[in-house]
Amino acid sequence: MLVDTPITLGATAYTEGSFLWVINNINFQYFSILITLISAVVMIVVSYMTEAPNYATIQNLTFATRTAEHKLESKGSWKWYDVAASLVVVAAIIFAYMYFVG
Repeated sequence: MLVDTPITLGATAYTEGSFLWVINNINFQYFSILITLISAVVMIVVSYMTEAPNYATIQNLTFATRTAEHKLESKGSWKWYDVAASLVVVAAIIFAYMYFVG
C-alpha cells in the first residue's frame, strides 16, 4: 500500500524497472505468495527468538491446551437448541453449496 498509494494519488511515478516499480506492478497473485512466504519466515524467526509461553496463562485457549475438565464443562453447557441451531446452520451451508453449483 505504501508503494501503490503515491501512484494512485498521482504524486509520483517510479522509473520503469526500478525496485518500487516492480513491486507496484507485480500481479497480486504472485504478491500474495511472496507475502505468505515472508509471513511464515517472520513467524518462525520470532518463535525461535522468544521464550516458550507459560502454559498456565494459555491453558484452555486453544484445542491443544484444553484440559479434560474444560472439555466436560463445555459439553455440559450445550442445550438442545444450541445443537439444533448448529444443525440448521450446517444444513443452510450445504444447501447453499448445492444450490449455487455451476
